[in-house]
Amino acid sequence: MKAIVYERYGPPEVLRLREVEKPTPKDNEVLIRAYSTTVTAGDCRVRSLHMPVGFGLIARLVLGVSRPRQPILGSELAGKVEAVGKDVSRFKVGDEIFAFTGARLGCHAEYKCMPEDGAVALKPANLTFDEAAAMSSGGTTALDFFRRGKLKSGERVLVNGASGSVGTAAVQLARHFGADVTGVCSTANLEWVRSLGAHHVIDYTKQDFTENGETYDIIVDTAGTAPFSGSKSSLEERGRLLLVLGSLPDLLGVPWVSMTSSKKVIAGPAAWRPEDLRFLAKVAEAGEFKPVIDRRFRFEQIAEAHNYVGTGRKKGNVIVTLEHGD
Repeated sequence: MKAIVYERYGPPEVLRLREVEKPTPKDNEVLIRAYSTTVTAGDCRVRSLHMPVGFGLIARLVLGVSRPRQPILGSELAGKVEAVGKDVSRFKVGDEIFAFTGARLGCHAEYKCMPEDGAVALKPANLTFDEAAAMSSGGTTALDFFRRGKLKSGERVLVNGASGSVGTAAVQLARHFGADVTGVCSTANLEWVRSLGAHHVIDYTKQDFTENGETYDIIVDTAGTAPFSGSKSSLEERGRLLLVLGSLPDLLGVPWVSMTSSKKVIAGPAAWRPEDLRFLAKVAEAGEFKPVIDRRFRFEQIAEAHNYVGTGRKKGNVIVTLEHGD
């Protein structure tokens, strides 16, 4: 099968289209024929090792010191079940599904095996393969941070970086949970973010939300530009800052905030559960969550996709499509 492989860290040009061995499902696994996958900001960080401040050495120790331990990037995909192991009962050949591998990666390939009790779910009928492929990464991240932040209906939520993959998911899911949602984005994206469900929008090129006198129960920082030091005055008493993207010093300061303030900072890698995909599928089927697609690239154009994501200007998700000749 074809896969996109990288054997050293560096720019998008390190990515190569290669023939690799097609996987065979174990007794409890399904073999997925991928129709769509994504390139995320996380893929770009792993490929380049350009990490938030303080995480460079840690990332190299986890990912591989001199070369990548996992040579195939990609954490989410959508496609059809091509084969099943003898113990599989939840899925059958031909099922349309979407899946999430998280930090294990490996989705930039024509085929992928997943355990049936893993992060695999039936594709919502009202979503395309492209939309379903883009549901997991941003959706599970927003969901986990809201879970840890104990979001309640009626609370005021501000999403900083509301036009990215996590930001667009956070806006829609916060609205689903009954929050009053404010999205922070650039001028060009204001009406678009409002159309996703934001009750209010702020143009960060014209106004600093930390200086407008408004306060929020939850601030979601997906852009890494609203640390506690700058945003604490915009938090209500017992307000929570959900630091989706932060530096190592930000994380090390979390215990101090808890000891000295009624406010909280919630940070660290997002955790996800297999049932999160089924929840996202249910919300999508109800028409309350639809992954946003910015651009599509063919599989052999994946370096171009990385270049585009690396500009930091994408809106929502970047899709990579795979053609199987059928």
